[in-house]
This record gives sequence, C-alpha cells and structure tokens, in this order.
Amino acid sequence: MKLIQNLLFALLLIVPLSAAKAGDKDIVDTAVGAGSFNTLVAAVQAAGLVETLKGEGPFTVFAPTDEAFAKLPAGTVENLLKPENKDQLVAVLTYHVVPGKVMSSDIAGKKAEVASVQGSEISVDATDGVKVDDANVVTADVEASNGVIHVIDAVILPN
Repeated sequence: MKLIQNLLFALLLIVPLSAAKAGDKDIVDTAVGAGSFNTLVAAVQAAGLVETLKGEGPFTVFAPTDEAFAKLPAGTVENLLKPENKDQLVAVLTYHVVPGKVMSSDIAGKKAEVASVQGSEISVDATDGVKVDDANVVTADVEASNGVIHVIDAVILPN
C-alpha cells in the first residue's frame, strides 16, 4: 500500500501544471496547487496580495519558481519578507503582474513593452521562445479562473 501511495505522489509531482483543468482555480490556488511556487506564495501572503490575486481580474502573472527565487543573492528573499520592507516586496511582486489575460498566442513573434501593475514596463520578446526582461518563460498558458500564469526561470525586478 505504501508503494502505491508513493507512486501516486510521484505521479502528482510529474504531471505538468498545465494539465490542470483550466479555470477550476484562481491564480493563487493554482500556484499553491502546483507545489513549485512556495516562495512566491509566501511572498504574496507577506505582501497582503492574496485577496487581490484571488479577485476577478483578469491578470497575467509571470510566476518565478522556487528555483528562480533561489538564484537571488543570499538573504534577498528573507530581507524582502521583513515587515519593514513590505512596500519593496509589493513593488517586486506587482512588477510580475500585467492587467488582462495575455496568452502566448497573443504575443507570438512579437516584441513589446508592457505596463505592469507596479507601473514600470516589462520587456517581452516572443520572437524566439519568450523572454520577459531577463527571464525565460518555461511553461506558458497555465489558465486560471481569473487569468493566466506564465512560469519563468528568474525573478524580474523593476528599475
């Protein structure tokens, strides 16, 4: 029985995030369910943005994985999560969000500067794969009930 449980757990870990039925969960619940966005979810909670990202939207979220956050200099995440740095954390997180639902097919073959919720523009280059500033989109078009998530391999920072 334990072997079957372990096999089922392993299967859940390797099923792609995009295999989830589109529209069943909002952006936050989709990120939580994926299991690879623990740092992002903790940051969203610390910034007080959970209710916003559970809102009607639609939103496009460029979501860094836990591995992306691990690439930041040592202590960066811990420093951002301190209550006295909440404004800076909110700025970093809202820079990863674009109003509206932008699917990869909407930008395929194009370059654009898009306004983030934070206010700064994000450079998007979809002419050879998709780059968002200096991050690569590694999984695109993870649909949620209130928008879409594009998984990125680095944390992007506003100027």
